[in-house]
Amino acid sequence: MRKAGNRVRLTAQLIEADTGVHLWAERYDRLIEDIFALQDEITMSIVGAIEPNLRKVEITRATRKRPESLDAYDLVLRAMQFTHSHTAEDADRAIPLLKKALQLEPGYAASHASLAWCYHSRFRLALREEDRRAAIYHAREAVSAGADDATALGIAGFVISLDEHDHTTALSLFDRALTLSNCNTFALHCSALVLSSMGKTKRAEECAQRALRLSPFDFLNYLSFNALAISYLHTNRNQEAYEAASNSARLNPRFSICHLFLAAALVRLGRNEEARSEAREVLALDPTFTIDRFSATVGIEPAVFLPLAEAWHAAGLPKT
Repeated sequence: MRKAGNRVRLTAQLIEADTGVHLWAERYDRLIEDIFALQDEITMSIVGAIEPNLRKVEITRATRKRPESLDAYDLVLRAMQFTHSHTAEDADRAIPLLKKALQLEPGYAASHASLAWCYHSRFRLALREEDRRAAIYHAREAVSAGADDATALGIAGFVISLDEHDHTTALSLFDRALTLSNCNTFALHCSALVLSSMGKTKRAEECAQRALRLSPFDFLNYLSFNALAISYLHTNRNQEAYEAASNSARLNPRFSICHLFLAAALVRLGRNEEARSEAREVLALDPTFTIDRFSATVGIEPAVFLPLAEAWHAAGLPKT
């Protein structure tokens, strides 16, 4: 840390102790107006920046371990590279790893939360009731087992809102998660998505922008960009919606929903040919997509959903 006048410059580094490998570094320049507020701000920035980088390193470490030496944590890490792609194929790869983690460590909240996410993805794509029930079951188990795990609570709230349509419980779980860790990007992403779907745009934007500010290079930022796209479309800020949806599709081009919001923004901007191209991309990634099926699997507030549905229909996506 260095100080000059009323400014302070702090450099933070994360080094792996065993190997000396440099994992992450960042520099922070701030005014010293309130030293305690400054300490809190830098702490949150560092935690938010380190977590995704550490997650990547840990996933790489787990994939190098011999299969017979894997513990429950390693299995969850191995599954994580498949968990968040939102494809049925990757969900099918992740689920056996996560179930094995539960066999090794029954009641493991992280495994239950990841299973909830995987089954939610399968339900969205195939509308099988058994997948919806499994998603809700594992979300509820994650809550029971992970009362102090902000990530598990955030994911559980997301699934309970979308698949069980219990928004009251979901919002309560987000509040608990962010009380435990107000810089947990998973909880911020998930709460932003649910809040935007409910039409609570101001709170949704606060959560999404906070997640992006805390961890600007996280792969999972496509979730907050989707939340921003929904909020901006709902409030007719169509150019901002286009920019958010473009960022989302860039970060996760295999996720059809990213292209879905981009198509709606392009329709709103009068760029109809580009919108139809994005609609074709949605159908290429999810051939069974219909507007009605999407509505059934996410439970978006009608005032938010109906204008989106009009834009998607104009882009050429099927209604039923």
